[in-house]
Amino acid sequence: MPLNIVILAAGQGTRMRSELPKVLHCLGGKPLLQHVYELARELAPERIAIVYGHGAQRVLSRFADWPVVWVEQALQLGTGHALQQALPHLHENAMVLVLYGDVPLLRRQTLAGLLGAVGEERVGLLTTTLTDPTGYGRIVRNAQGEVVRIVEEKDARAEEKAILEVNTGVLVAPAAKLKTWLARLDNANAQGEYYLTDVVAHALADGVAVISFPAPADEVAGVNDRRQLAQLERVYQRRQAEALLERGVTLRDPDRFDLRGRVEAVGRDVEIDVNVVLEGRIVLGDRVRIGPNVVLKDVVVGEEVEILAGSLIEQAHIGPRCRIGPFARIRPETQLAEEVHIGNFVEVKKSRIGAGSKVNHLSYIGDAEIGARVNVGAGTITCNYDGANKHQTIIEDGAFIGSDTQLVAPVRVGREATIGAGSTITQDAPAGKLTLSRCRQITVEHWQRPKKT
Repeated sequence: MPLNIVILAAGQGTRMRSELPKVLHCLGGKPLLQHVYELARELAPERIAIVYGHGAQRVLSRFADWPVVWVEQALQLGTGHALQQALPHLHENAMVLVLYGDVPLLRRQTLAGLLGAVGEERVGLLTTTLTDPTGYGRIVRNAQGEVVRIVEEKDARAEEKAILEVNTGVLVAPAAKLKTWLARLDNANAQGEYYLTDVVAHALADGVAVISFPAPADEVAGVNDRRQLAQLERVYQRRQAEALLERGVTLRDPDRFDLRGRVEAVGRDVEIDVNVVLEGRIVLGDRVRIGPNVVLKDVVVGEEVEILAGSLIEQAHIGPRCRIGPFARIRPETQLAEEVHIGNFVEVKKSRIGAGSKVNHLSYIGDAEIGARVNVGAGTITCNYDGANKHQTIIEDGAFIGSDTQLVAPVRVGREATIGAGSTITQDAPAGKLTLSRCRQITVEHWQRPKKT
């Protein structure tokens, strides 16, 4: 039977105390709903339907390119009601798996186990056991251990509240039978809602077996408030850290590491210090060393690169054996060739810097083409913006730029040229020559410093 997946994502999430729909809050750099959608895609379903409601336009606009069926639940009348809205969009001969947009940590192998245990005629439930099951529906079994019903906490008797096995809400059932059971739901309960869990009672009444499959508690934890979101963030990040450790990366402290994207490739003997944040697409070559408090976002880092403490690198390509930082900022569209040094409090934006060149201190390099073996002195600025347009600075191979130089773009510094310290260069500097611009130094005789009266 084909698999159809329904993701319920219509809830308001009032306990988040936010204008943002709950499913758009981020975990590991991605919205909660995106985690669930990507998990659903891993199961290769024939169709995915997402039931949305609160914050409809924001949810739809954020994920407009997803190949899914969007189903609106205009009134939030419970999970059973939500699935009723989706059912007309599903294939009648499919198995239907119900997931939740605020349960982001489920793994593919757990759901594959559930689907495999159920087959094509039965109902499957994902359950877990909690030391404190407060707030969850309890799994009630008979003397033979078979599931006989699910009771919501607000409707449970004292002995039922003592049960530690709980319903996660994740359910799989044949679509044709599900249609019949959903039509029989009512809202005669403490919440006045149509519970999806009541499907289990209807299935059992019709003689359909209900199979449970256990899941680890951390996989089925949901997000209802900011505290739970923070707790799941640490669970998620620990997973990412464990995966990198298995790939041979040294993490100085796995509990102080955040991956908010993906490490597409990682070389041997990579070392990452504490409080490092990796975002977007990351590639790390052999023997890369990353110091503490570094942020990398969409970066390719070549072999034997050292990135020192407090540096920020975004959308850049770092060549082999470069040294960056401490406290350097590499902005988008920057490319560093091999053995480039970018030092403390240096900012580089949309520039290419050639092999062996150095910009070591307190400088701004923007919209520049810098050749090989160039030395840029402390306090150098490429003045690339005239208030309306950006202009390019070109520094050819082997040039030496003295400290406290302003290069007013568009301007070219020739090969092996030298720029004297303290110069403002507004015209091209010829190759192999010394170019400087300074006012004549004078001393004013008989001048006295003013004194306070």
